[in-house]
Order: sequence, then structure tokens, then C-alpha cells
Amino acid sequence: MRAAAVQLNSTDDKDRNLARADRLTREAAADGAGLIVLPEKFNLLGTHDHYEAGAEPLDGPTVRWARETARELKVDLVAGSFVERREGHDKLGNTSVHVGPDGEVRGVYRKIHMFDVTVAGKSYRESTSQEAGDEVVTSEAEEARLGLTVCYDLRFPELYRILAIRGARILIVPAAFTKTTGQAHWDTLLRARAIENQAFVIAADQIGVHPPGNESFGGSQIVDPWGEVLARAADQECVVTADLDFARQDEVRESLPSLANRVPSAYRWPEEVGV
Repeated sequence: MRAAAVQLNSTDDKDRNLARADRLTREAAADGAGLIVLPEKFNLLGTHDHYEAGAEPLDGPTVRWARETARELKVDLVAGSFVERREGHDKLGNTSVHVGPDGEVRGVYRKIHMFDVTVAGKSYRESTSQEAGDEVVTSEAEEARLGLTVCYDLRFPELYRILAIRGARILIVPAAFTKTTGQAHWDTLLRARAIENQAFVIAADQIGVHPPGNESFGGSQIVDPWGEVLARAADQECVVTADLDFARQDEVRESLPSLANRVPSAYRWPEEVGV
């Protein structure tokens, strides 16, 4: 199975962003990719005001584009994430959608972990305008089960272990990792999630500067279950592709059966102390 991660420099111009996403998605499909992953907030990346003005429902134009494109190209398309407006919800969702080659929505995941941090003297408060999801989601691609996550989720290994236990062979990570945290942690975290869950990881990151001056790291990549980086993006908008060898994944899981060797009966979730 050939997979692709699309790296974009999205802005507050939705038409521009969708045009670039469309071009690179088609480029990936032309290269034989049957599974294509777009970055976080691929259609609109900006300020809280931009999100309030540009949020869409699940049946809005961005998801319609994803459904039509997946059907036309006959690919599994993970439409990174977009800012979703839901009836009855005061805040917006950061929502990832997996569309199958038939154009049908196969999975909807709303980002669980809100990016409320202060990094390099800059404060980020995603929860100001967006609400956390509360559901762990796997979905069925044509050749394998996917585990859906978004960006900051990457720092929470519990989520990825649950996805692996639920049968995910490919872990999906659309992101807009900051340049500061990306330089320090991105590659290490991606390889760790791949190794500990003996799964493929497809990480599609934003790159460059976006309104209001935030900078994303890039480094979109595909990692195999042994932790080997199969493909890594250059520092520009581009597509990276790699062939996923599920026989190799089975070999890794059989020779070093860490998932099978877990002892759930011995694990107790501890009381939180000083966190």
C-alpha cells in the first residue's frame, strides 16, 4: 500500500488553501498513493476570529471537496482537520475526517487534547474558541484500520495505545506543530509512537509562517513499525510517499511481541499527585 503525507503552508485564505491541497492531493494520487493525509487546519489556519468566521458544518464545502476528490481519485483521504461548527455547541471543533474511495465518510475524529501551553514565551490557548472531543476513533481504509489523532494528541501515548489495541495498523497525525516544539520533539515523538505500538505513522505537518505570525515546523514523514523513517519532507510545500509493507509489520509484531506481552491485569491508573 502506498501512502502519502501532504505538507502545506496554509493561511487565512480558504480558497488559496483548498486549491493547494487539491493540487498536492492529485499529485500524491498520480504517484500511486492509495491513502493520502492532509495537515491540521489545512483549509484555514489563522486567528480565533478567522476560525469563528470560517468554521463549517460537517456537510460544508471542505468536507464536500474531500468526498468528491476521494471518489474521483479512488483514494482514502484523511482531510487533516478543519474547524467545525456544530449545532448546539458554543465552541468550535478541531475535526478530522476520513473519506473512503467511494466518497463516503468513514471516520470523524474531534481532537481530544487542547493546545493550551506557553512555549518560548508565547501563549497558545486553543480552548478559548475550540472544545475538546471525547471519543477515540478508528476507521477502515481499503487495506488497513486507521487510528485518527490530531497534532498535540501526539504527546499522549495513552491515546495511541488504545488505538493500537483496537486494531489500528496505521496511526494518522495531521499537525501544525510549532517550530520550537517541532525542532525539539517532533521526530522523537513520531518514532516513539511508531515503535511502542508497532504501527505505521503518517504525519502531515504544516510548514512556515501563518497568521498572526505563528510558525510551523514541517518535517512531514512516514515512519514504519520499527521506527525507521521511510520518507521525510523537504522544507517546503510538498508530498512525501512511501510503501507500507504490512508483512514487515507482522514480522515485527511476531518477533518482538510487546503488544501481546502486555499485562493489563497489573496496571492500575494512579491517583494524580501534583500534576
